[in-house]
Amino acid sequence: MRAIDYFDRGHDLDPRRPCLVDGTSGETMSFAAVRALTIRIAAALHAAGFRSQQPIALYGPNSVTMMAALLAIWRANGQWVPVNTRNAIDANAAYLDYVRCGWLFYHSSQAADVAALKARVPSLTHFVCLDRSYDGDPSLDQFLCDNDMDSLPDFSDPFGKPDDIVGLFPTGGTTGPSKGVVVTNLGWGTMIETLAGALDGKTAAPVSLVVAPITHAAGPVALATLSLGATQVILPGFDAAAVLGAIAHHRVTHLYLPPTALYSLLDAPELADSDTKSLKFFLLVGSAVSPEKLRRAVDIFGPCLCQAYGQVESPMIVTWLPPEDVSAAAAGDRPERLASCGRPTRSVTLAIMDEEGRLLPDGEAGELVVRGVLVSREYHAQPQATAEIRTHGWHHTGDIARRDADGYVYIVDRKKDMVVSGGFNVFTAEVEAAVTELAAVRECAVIGIPHEKWGEAVHAIVVADNIGDMEIIAHAKARLGGVKAPKSVAFVPAIPRTAAGKMDKKALRAAYWTGARMVN
Repeated sequence: MRAIDYFDRGHDLDPRRPCLVDGTSGETMSFAAVRALTIRIAAALHAAGFRSQQPIALYGPNSVTMMAALLAIWRANGQWVPVNTRNAIDANAAYLDYVRCGWLFYHSSQAADVAALKARVPSLTHFVCLDRSYDGDPSLDQFLCDNDMDSLPDFSDPFGKPDDIVGLFPTGGTTGPSKGVVVTNLGWGTMIETLAGALDGKTAAPVSLVVAPITHAAGPVALATLSLGATQVILPGFDAAAVLGAIAHHRVTHLYLPPTALYSLLDAPELADSDTKSLKFFLLVGSAVSPEKLRRAVDIFGPCLCQAYGQVESPMIVTWLPPEDVSAAAAGDRPERLASCGRPTRSVTLAIMDEEGRLLPDGEAGELVVRGVLVSREYHAQPQATAEIRTHGWHHTGDIARRDADGYVYIVDRKKDMVVSGGFNVFTAEVEAAVTELAAVRECAVIGIPHEKWGEAVHAIVVADNIGDMEIIAHAKARLGGVKAPKSVAFVPAIPRTAAGKMDKKALRAAYWTGARMVN
C-alpha cells in the first residue's frame, strides 16, 4: 500500500478518535480533522504547480502541524526528504541540492537556516512557513486559502503503487556526504506492517508519545501506530521531566526513544514520583543498549521494554526483541539476551558473512547481511555505491554480528569501529557493555588509539561519577580478560554525538589519530 493508506486505515477505525495532540498546549485534532487537513494541503500543493513524485523537505521541530504536513506529502504522492535541523547547514544544503529538492515546508524558528538554504540550493523554489508568513513565504493558512479539496488527483491504483518513491532518506554521512536512500512504497509498507504487527495488541486504546525527531525513527513509528488508530502526543524535543509528565497525563502506551534518552530518564530526579504504569511498549532503536541499564529499566518501567535493529537502507525492524524476551532476560532467564537485538523478522532473510562472501555458522562473528523487500531499492543517482553495498547478492549493513543457536542476533560492532590490537579483533560494543555495568558509569564509548607495539590499544571514554580509571580497567579485565579490557580511560562531561544522536566515534578517534595512519 501507499504510505498514506496506513494513516487512512487508522482513520477508518474511528474518525472521531483523537489523532494528534500537542503535548505542550493540549491542542487536539481528530483523525477526521487531520485527514481533511492533509487533503487540503495536498490539493494546495498541486494547485501551486507541484507534480506527483517531486521531493518535498520538512525543516523544523516536532509539532502537530509538522506531522500533518508529513502525512500531506504522502497524500500528494510526494517524496519526503527528511532534514535534520541538528546537521550543519552546509550538510543540509548539499543534500537538498543533491536530491534536487524543490519544495520546503519549514517552521519560523529555523528562518536563519532557511535563508542560507535559499541562497545555496538552486533547486529550492517553493517555500511554506508552517506557523506564520515570513520573508515573503506564505503561512500554511495562506497557502491553503481558496483551494478546492475535490481538485486533488487520485494517485491510488489496485496494487498500492509499489514502485512509487515514498522518500529519499539521507544516510548518516559519518564517512562522507550523505547518500540518498530510495525507499519505495513496497519497502516502506513492509516496514510499517512488520512494525505495526510487533506493536499491536495489549491495549484497545493506544497512545503513542512522539518526542524523538520525526525526521528520524520517530516518523515511521508514528505512522505504524497511526495505522493502529493510536493517538499521537507530540513534544517538540526530549526533556526527561516533560516525557515523564506526558506519560502520566496522557496515559501513554507506546514510546520510542534512542538508548541515550532512556539513560537520561533513568537518571531523572522526577522518575521516582512518576506514574509510568500505562506503558505497554517502550521501544529502543538506534544504537546498542547497555544490558545493565536495560535490566534496570525493566525493574522501573515494567515488562514493556523492547528492541529492534535496522538502518536507513533496511529500515527499523530487521530484527525484533519483544517485551516478553527482555523481561525474561532481566529476571535471569537467558540474561545474555539483554545484549541481543532479537531474531530476524518475517520481512527479511538474515545471514552472517565473512570478508570473502562465505556465510558463517552460528556463533561466529562476521558482517550482518540481509535480503528481502525491506531492503531499499538503491542510492539516489549513485549506481556504484549501490553495487558496492550489494556484493555477493546480499545487502551489507556494515555491522559485525553473531547469531546464536536459537536465532538471536548480537551486534558486536560497526565494521569501521572494530579495534585490532596485537592482531586480535576487539568488538567495542562488548567492552562498552562491560564498563557500563558499573553503577557510577553513565555512558561509555570505546575506540582504538595508536600504540607503538600493538598497532591499536583499547581506550574507553567515559561519563561517570566518583570512580577512577583503575577501577574501570580492573572490572573490565575481570569480565573480558586482558586483551579486551581498556588500557586507558578518559573522563569527559559528555560524549559527542552525530546529528542522528549516535556516538560520534569518528570525532573521538580524530583527536588521537591526527598525523597517524588508522589501523582499520
